[in-house]
Formats: sequence, C-alpha cells, structure tokens
Amino acid sequence: MSQPTRLRIAGGTVYDPANGVEGVVHDVCIEGDRIVAELPASAPRLDARGMVVMPGGVDIHAHVAGSSVNHARRLLPEEHAADPAPAPRLADGPPGRSGTGGTVPSTFATGYRYAGLGYTTAMEAAVAPLAARHAHAELDDTPIIDAGFFVLLGNDDYLLRQIAAGETVRARDYAAWLLGVTRAYAIKVVNPGGVAVWKGGGGGADGGRNVRGLDDAVGSSAVTPRKILETLAGAANALALPHPVHIHCNNLGQPGNAATTLESMRTLAGQRAHFTHLQFHSYGGALGKAWASAAREVIEYVNAHAEVSVDVGQVMFGPATTVTADGPVEQLLYASSGRKWVNIDIELESGCGIVPYAYRERAAVAALQWAVGLELFLLANDPWRVVLSTDHPNGGTFLSYPELIRLLMDRAYRDERLKGVNQKLLAGNALLDGLSREYTLGEIAIITRAGPARLLGLTGKGHLGPGADADVTIYANDADRAKMFATPRYVIKAGTLVVEDGQLRRAPTGRRLTVRPDYDAAVTKDLKRFFDEYACVGFENYGAEPVA
Repeated sequence: MSQPTRLRIAGGTVYDPANGVEGVVHDVCIEGDRIVAELPASAPRLDARGMVVMPGGVDIHAHVAGSSVNHARRLLPEEHAADPAPAPRLADGPPGRSGTGGTVPSTFATGYRYAGLGYTTAMEAAVAPLAARHAHAELDDTPIIDAGFFVLLGNDDYLLRQIAAGETVRARDYAAWLLGVTRAYAIKVVNPGGVAVWKGGGGGADGGRNVRGLDDAVGSSAVTPRKILETLAGAANALALPHPVHIHCNNLGQPGNAATTLESMRTLAGQRAHFTHLQFHSYGGALGKAWASAAREVIEYVNAHAEVSVDVGQVMFGPATTVTADGPVEQLLYASSGRKWVNIDIELESGCGIVPYAYRERAAVAALQWAVGLELFLLANDPWRVVLSTDHPNGGTFLSYPELIRLLMDRAYRDERLKGVNQKLLAGNALLDGLSREYTLGEIAIITRAGPARLLGLTGKGHLGPGADADVTIYANDADRAKMFATPRYVIKAGTLVVEDGQLRRAPTGRRLTVRPDYDAAVTKDLKRFFDEYACVGFENYGAEPVA
C-alpha cells in the first residue's frame, strides 16, 4: 500500500475507552498526522472488517535509553550474539538499520520491536540529570516511538541541601529548572534518601548502608525519606506538571516492604502521586523472615484513593536484566546471586546498578512475585489507575506484554500456568482462592493505552477522537490473545503506516515529550555557586542544552 495523506480505516471493531467506545463497528478517519471526524468518500480505505482497532500503545514505565541502559547492553554481549536484529526491508524512506535484541535491545531494535507490538509511545523511567544528553542522543536514535524521560531527583545533593535548610520554594524552583534544562517530562524518585546514604558509605538505620523507614535521617535530621517525598510531590503538583511525581519506594524487593509502601502512600494522602512497579513493593512477611503476598492490602488502599495511580511491574518467567538507580538493591542482588554486575556513581546525583537475572517458575520467590503482580491487576477496581508494565527489562522485557495480556484475559490459561509454579510461598494468595476475573478487550485498551496516556497528561494519545494523534493499531481478532497482541496486522504512527500485513515497512522519526515549567530565575545564582564549589561539570555545560 502506498502512503496516503488521508486514510479511512473501514469496518473495524473499535475499542476507544477514552471516548466511551467499546466493541463498536465504525470507521476511523486520518488526515495528515491527526484523527478527524470524517473524510470524503473518495479517500483511500484500509479494510479492517473483522479486526480490532485500538489507539497505539503507551508504555508509562520502561528503561530504554540512557547511560544505564547502554551499560546494560555492554554487560550482555552474549545476548546480542544470540539475538541479532537484522535490518528490516522498508518500503520507502531511509534504509532500515540492523541492531541487537535480548533483554536490553539496541536503539533501532527497541523502536522497531515496540512498533511491532503496536506501541507508539514509551517513557524512559529514570535518567540522572548529568546523563540527560546521553539519553536524548539514544532517543534520537530510536525510531518510530514518541518518547520522553523522568529525571531523577530523590537523592540529588542540591535538593537535599535545600530540604535541610527548609527552603521548600527553592527546592521547587530547582526541580522546575532541572526539568527544563534536561528536557525531561516528569520527576522521578528512587529509594528516597537511601541511595544518598548508600553512596555516603553508611550512616543509615542501625548503622546500615540504606534507609529502612520514612523517618530515618539522611545526613541531616531535617532530611528524611518522608520529607523528600513531601517536597517533590508538592513541587510536581504546584508546578502543575502533566504527570505527578513518579515514585519508586524505599525497600524495593524486601519481605515486609508493603508497610513502607502503604506509609509512603499515606504520607502523600490527598496529593496526586504515581507509585511505580508496585509488585516489587507489595510483599508481606518481615526482613530476614518468610516472604508472603501483601497485594490485597496494597491494592485495597489504591482502590480507595483516587489520587493514587500505579503501574504493576509484573514479573514474567524467563530472562531479565535488573537496571535501577537503587544502588543498594543491586548490590544486595549481586551479593546474593553471584552474577556479574555493574555499578555506576554519578556525582552529586544518583547512580545505577545492573545485574542480569532470570525468573524461574520453580523458584519460590519468583513464583510469589509473578503471583503478586497478577493479584494487583485482578483485584484492582479502576483500570484507569492500575496500568500495565513489567518495569522493562527488570521484571521481563516489553516483548512479554502479549503473554501478560493473555494471563489477564484467560482464566483457564492462568490457572494452568499457576499449577506449574512453586507453591511454597503462595499460601493465602488470591490466585489460589479461585480469583476468576478476566479482563475484557476494553479493559486491555485502558491499561495499555487510554490509562497511561491519561496519567501522563498526553491529551493527544490513547484515544481515537478527532484531534488525537493518528497512532492506531489494528489486530486480527484471534482467540489466542498472546498471538493476537504479539502480531498486529497494521500499525499507524502519526498517520504513517509503519506495520503492514504484520511486517515493518516504514520507520519515521518519533517526537520528544518534554516539559518546561516556570521558575524564579534567582535560583540559578545559588546553583552557579554550588556548581563552582562542588561539581566537576561547569554550570554552563550542564543538562541537555546550554545553560544561560
């Protein structure tokens, strides 16, 4: 099919929950890069009869670009050798580029493979400010998808100094300045205060190299994880950012951490906040003791508080690569697994740890993690606030999304998979109690498209109403939902037909998603002094563009 400037997608069964459309047969019209209400009868047509039509997928949380991701690629040459990604044969435009796959694909393979699943937008979940230029360079090299990133702030030295001094307004101005100068999209908090304690060599709870509770001191008694959360959530809401503060709680992956998660949510009660990869923060038990699921308690809180949104961070069995700014967690995982690892220190800001990993069905903890994630999905009352993710590549790669969708939509298949996993830690898990819910196609459209677009404040994404971005995915309606969602028949990105008859045919350049909130420019005077005194990088050379 040649590439038209107008296109009528005719006769498909449309799922567009943002506009109240669920399983209705009607046409979707495209002109240029936008959805329009109608087209002349002479406009080119794409016959979608018998097929399912949805907006392009939106991934709210993944690790796809930046220095940490690139270090992960370098750590895994064996994956690249085992999974080469040959250059696609494109119909027009620049020739396709070869790449490599594995759990951390190369830039070109990332864009191609997202499009091959019907995803047209993805957010990189954690970029240190000093690494912003690197992240933008990699996103520039990632075709097709529109993308942005969340900038790390929860362990930033300048921010912690402002909190210690009681300078809440200056902390907010700093966050606004940093978002603009790095060309980021939202504020990310990882293990608030814990990474700073770990980098400082100790001084945490009980003399440890981390924090355990929200009121542990971080250097100064005036700085605690609770105060960091309050400051950054308040800043994001005061600045009216399209996406609220994006929180990776303390004590990730630890038994009993649900108590910390719930206390973090209560700390921000009444304020918009997004809690990420919630599965990794929903464990019962106690540190050093038996693990258990606390998914029911955590999701009950989410269900009852409309200001809270989450993505699940589902664990999927198979290979993964843990990539996180939570350095103490990665050190613990390295020490317990004996696997190779990388740790990166970024001055005055955060850091990153990387450990290759594998989740196995017969491993008791991995089986619990898999079950906890499914509990969160299946016990959630509002799919608009509980969206799909695997924390790619931490819980599994984004290529596992079709399998996850089948687990959510097909109880018989889910129950059969449950029989094959280690049952040691699953006592009391809702899956064993016969949890019967099956997601509908409309709910899948919410948790993969309309919901994340709304939570990100992307008004042109996640729906098919007039004026929306012309990002559309068309699937053959296959009873095997994993097969259906793994192989869309057509994908349209900004009006360009990129996947045709299941084959990638075009690879246009995606857009960058950024914010630039206002701030009091007086903060830059103090920042220049701070940079002169403490930083190796000059103030004028900081961020993703020259600093005035």
